[in-house]
Amino acid sequence: MAFRGAPVRVRVPATSANLGPGFDALGLALALYDDVVVRVADEGLYVDVAGEGADSVPRTRRHLVVRALQAGFDALGGQPRGLEVVCANRIPHGRGLGSSAAAIVAGLTAARALVLGGEDLLDDAALLALAAELEGHPDNVAACLLGGLTLAWTSSDGTARAVRLPVSPALRPVVFVPSSTSSTAKARRALPETVPHADAARNAGRAALLVHALAADPELLFTATEDRLHQQYRATAQPRTAGLVEALRADGVAAVVSGAGPSVLAFAGPADDLSSYLPRGWSVEVPAVDRGGAEQLALAG
Repeated sequence: MAFRGAPVRVRVPATSANLGPGFDALGLALALYDDVVVRVADEGLYVDVAGEGADSVPRTRRHLVVRALQAGFDALGGQPRGLEVVCANRIPHGRGLGSSAAAIVAGLTAARALVLGGEDLLDDAALLALAAELEGHPDNVAACLLGGLTLAWTSSDGTARAVRLPVSPALRPVVFVPSSTSSTAKARRALPETVPHADAARNAGRAALLVHALAADPELLFTATEDRLHQQYRATAQPRTAGLVEALRADGVAAVVSGAGPSVLAFAGPADDLSSYLPRGWSVEVPAVDRGGAEQLALAG
């Protein structure tokens, strides 16, 4: 197994999962990016982080990008003697915008790029399966890896798979980001073991309609983003998130909880200005839909 001597640079997008009724299946990549530069070193581990999480993430082997790098190298056949990892983070942490998925996909993509013949040893399907195993579910990692709108599922043998779907060029995402954070694991514990059959059936229809609305008819997004599987059960733990979704939807704006929250994703019309809905202490992002997914970029200079 041979490693490249030159560093590699990987860029990965933010993602919003679920999109209302598409629980644990649909994901949308957003043009808000983390950049990671990795070089194989003679020995040791050096980690530098700027931007989001710079004051809180570890600079050790516990760093999620490093853990993903090591998992990738294991899958490829062996570990390098040392690593230098530099992260420039723009994706907010703990806000339901796929920061952990971005770290995992970045680490795995960088590991593959650093091994000669890496793409033959770990293709996109295998990389997705490994990323989903590390993340615990495939929706965010699929959108981060492939870009655009993705539909992810787990096959009968337990392997994560995904397809990329068309996205309307008229789609205009608006993301409301609070200063507070939330744990995906905690949000999942708020969900019941069972739901009423009528709610499940309604969600199945809305999820199917959502795929069509996102691809070809954004005017249907308000109806298509109705959800009865998860958002209502998490509302008491995220009252400001639930209140913002309710306020937007009361005025006919297609709005959902982004992932497990607490951010809110809305789909604005061409002339809509949603700034008046911004709660105090929150910020707003208006990213385009990312259509490239994880990319290896040339290093500056």
